[in-house]
Amino acid sequence: MTPASFAKPDLSNPRVQRTRARILAVARQLLAEVGPTALTYSLLAERGQVTRQTLYRHWPTREAVLVDVMLESGDAVGYPTPGTDPQEVLTAYLRSLRQGLSDTATGSALMALAAQADRDPDAAQALTRISEDRHQALNELLAPSGLQMTADEFTLLIGPVMFRRFLDRQPLTDAYIDTVVTHWLTATAAKDTPPGQ
Repeated sequence: MTPASFAKPDLSNPRVQRTRARILAVARQLLAEVGPTALTYSLLAERGQVTRQTLYRHWPTREAVLVDVMLESGDAVGYPTPGTDPQEVLTAYLRSLRQGLSDTATGSALMALAAQADRDPDAAQALTRISEDRHQALNELLAPSGLQMTADEFTLLIGPVMFRRFLDRQPLTDAYIDTVVTHWLTATAAKDTPPGQ
């Protein structure tokens, strides 16, 4: 029996929800302890006290586990509330992103997916899913302001934060986030201003 042939769990079932939550909590602990390359279904099943078959029902690939770890961590950090002031919403959003990325499990899951994405279609698809989810969430926060951003604009907003966190390895201070938001808003306003004004 292949992983794809396992019956999908009923996500509305409270027992299934508790099992998923427990396994994701164990996955987060293991990511922090052993890192993403050592996170195997065998180890996750042993620590989560479930069968590998149960894992495959919920997550047909390891990348699917990493995606849910990341999405669940975003939900745990929480998003700011929607607002009418784009600067306030964007600043609060980037600060919540900073908090999520400071978590060892989330950061290592993201880096593992990024490292595999060029040669593994599941990892590439997982990154796309995460990006689309976060982009949509930000647009929902911005809805009361009337501002909606394209995928490219979203990348231009979070790109400097990701670069600083994972490549520069410098602190994501409030001042840095304020600078990113100010530059982004200035660039967006300039794009929308007709020439000669």
